[in-house]
Amino acid sequence: MSGIVVVYELDQPVAGSVHRVHAAPTAPGGGTERGPRTMCGKDTFAMETADWKPSEHPDAWCPPEYADAVCPGCEAVMGED
Repeated sequence: MSGIVVVYELDQPVAGSVHRVHAAPTAPGGGTERGPRTMCGKDTFAMETADWKPSEHPDAWCPPEYADAVCPGCEAVMGED
């Protein structure tokens, strides 16, 4: 799962509270920065990049503690291996 970055869509009223977990491709150029859009098409500008690296966890692209907040659109794309 190289080339994937996990990003958190945060709740606006409560800073730091994760609303939704998304997957995003890395930015063009082969770095580790997130690209401009998630797998489901949302803008990543206001999202926070997670420390979780899918390439280090082949069985799960997102942190298990946020499994109930996974974006269904991103999950569908990530499951298409």
